[in-house]
Amino acid sequence: MEPAIILFDGVCNFCNASVNFVIRRDRRDRFRFAPLQSATGQDLQAQYQLDPTALSSFVLIDNGKAYTKSAAALRVAKQLGFPVNMLYAFIIIPRFLRDAAYDLIARNRYRWFGKKETCMVPDERVRRKFL
Repeated sequence: MEPAIILFDGVCNFCNASVNFVIRRDRRDRFRFAPLQSATGQDLQAQYQLDPTALSSFVLIDNGKAYTKSAAALRVAKQLGFPVNMLYAFIIIPRFLRDAAYDLIARNRYRWFGKKETCMVPDERVRRKFL
């Protein structure tokens, strides 16, 4: 099975913490990562016809399909094992409500969690997971 790819805002502290959370729990080595701002991230956004200016979105590319916002986050959670996979139960909430909560956090992520001037640089231990 081909790894799923997570595109994330590389300068967002919350997004970087989320990527680190996934890396620590990805026991099946299922995920690869790329900042939305990177050349790889931009190429994948173009390939999947995503808005390259929408850096507030978390994107999961899995089995040839791109998922964004809450759908992407919940699909990642589903693959991380117990107890994180229990979060997938929120999929029953209508998407417009889930995405409204997602958008609230996305709009305020820099104010609440801060941001870096440059994208994170992974250490040697996890560098192979980054595209």
